[in-house]
This record gives sequence, structure tokens and C-alpha cells, in this order.
Amino acid sequence: MAIEPETKNWTWVIESACPECGYDGSAVTIRDVPGIIDANTSAWPAVLDRADVRDRPDDHTWSPLEYAAHVRDVHRKMAERLTLMLTEDAPTFPNWDQDATAVEDRYGEQDPAAVVRELGEAAHRAARAFDDVREDQLGRTGLRSDGSAFTVATLATYYAHDPVHHLWDVRRTQ
Repeated sequence: MAIEPETKNWTWVIESACPECGYDGSAVTIRDVPGIIDANTSAWPAVLDRADVRDRPDDHTWSPLEYAAHVRDVHRKMAERLTLMLTEDAPTFPNWDQDATAVEDRYGEQDPAAVVRELGEAAHRAARAFDDVREDQLGRTGLRSDGSAFTVATLATYYAHDPVHHLWDVRRTQ
């Protein structure tokens, strides 16, 4: 699908503007992230109310419903990773195969009303968790299973790009 796999080549997200969605990680701090997440979350109900919510634009692109279910899970995953970073010293995050999750959890068959509710709840929890990070916690580290290292601050900036980009993805297919 049109999802960026978890690979070592992620730093561009926090160092520059995305050439597609325009998200500029170099201009975002952890203090901006809760507002970005809240604003983004408010747009998903209209997406999930679309008549074509289950339609894929092509064989290689998720439907709006699948993107929304993925964004919901991103909120959950990033809140989980933040908790690990704040409670353990340099944890390694469990691997997350995003495409396998989409198939196993049958994203395209989920109820849009449940997804929008769950997305909102997960986004709210994640935004508040990032909002609660203290200044002395910003440098705490965590590692993806591929060896990519994050600080709490870089995880926040990296995380905010995902829902912004996927909202852009579904809006361009309208």
C-alpha cells in the first residue's frame, strides 16, 4: 500500500518539508504536536462519512477507511512508544508491520463509525501524552527494531507527520 515502511531512512521527516503533504518537520517542536494532532483528528469524521469510504482508488492505495484505521493505530502505537521511552531506559520498540496489521485486522471491513470514534479517542490520548512530556524528558531515547534511534522530541515530530500525510492522501483521492 501507500504506507512508508519502518525503515532507517526517516530523518527527512524531521529535517525538511514533505514534498507531498507539505508537513515541515524542521518547523515543528513537541509543543506543536498536540495541536497538530487535534486539528488533524477533527477532519477525519468527514472522511469517514464519504460515500466512497471503502473504495480503493487503485490496487496499490488504501481506501479512506483503511487509512483512518491505520491512523488510529499510529496514534496508539506512538503513545505506547512514548510510554516505553518515559518509563524504560533506551527501550527497543516491538516491531510493527503496518501492512500485516491492516490485513490481520481487516481494516477495509471495519465499521467507519467505530473507527472514527476509536481514532478520536486514540488521538486524544496520544496528544495529551505528548503534551505532558516535561522538558527534562525530551532527550530520552528509544530504538526501533531496525536500529533507528529516536529521542522523545524527534519521535513527536516524526509521529505528527503520519496523520497529516494520510489525511492529505485521502483528500487527494476525492
